[in-house]
Amino acid sequence: MASCSGLGVSHGRGRLRARLSRAASVGLLMAAVGFGVSSCSTAKNDTFDLAASTAEISSAKSARNRQILVPDPTALKALDSEQIVIRVSSSELQYLASAQWSDRLPLMVQSKLIEAFENSGKLGGVGKPGQGLAIDFQLVTDIRAFEVEASGNRAVVEISAKLLNDRNGTVKSQKVFRAVVPTRGSGNPAFIAGLDAAFAQVTGEIVAWTLSSI
Repeated sequence: MASCSGLGVSHGRGRLRARLSRAASVGLLMAAVGFGVSSCSTAKNDTFDLAASTAEISSAKSARNRQILVPDPTALKALDSEQIVIRVSSSELQYLASAQWSDRLPLMVQSKLIEAFENSGKLGGVGKPGQGLAIDFQLVTDIRAFEVEASGNRAVVEISAKLLNDRNGTVKSQKVFRAVVPTRGSGNPAFIAGLDAAFAQVTGEIVAWTLSSI
């Protein structure tokens, strides 16, 4: 108490103003941070999966004497996550609110491609790196687009694919696959349904093309 009473009035007021200023600043910061945290931490995102279509695979030729490897697809950082991309303009991307994929998008694409090949029953074997498969070809893919175009109300999936001969390292064949599907209705389920349909179309085409190329 003695040391406090010994403070000058002007110094006491200065310190009081400083404390109030700091308190106000901290209060504003807490309010801003609190808003951001509450909007993120309390919201539960809906989690979505993709289907592995076999619609266009039944007519493909059999390649039971071949085994292929499907490495992780490559993708730009905007696509290499669990976030669902919405294209607002040619140069602006955003993420779909309150929604996410069940895993990183490249891992989902890899898994569903392998599943589609397995469902076709037309290969001797298909797997991913690390499974010890004796392979003939690698299916090297790059995800170029996997998004909903807000301006056109459509889902766009574009994947480039290369068939790499694993014995000599040469490219057997390469092709870009693209599907555009209108999104019907509004809301997250409609957007996901459009992306799922576009991906199913691309998946079926990739599998049929691969089987006919090897």
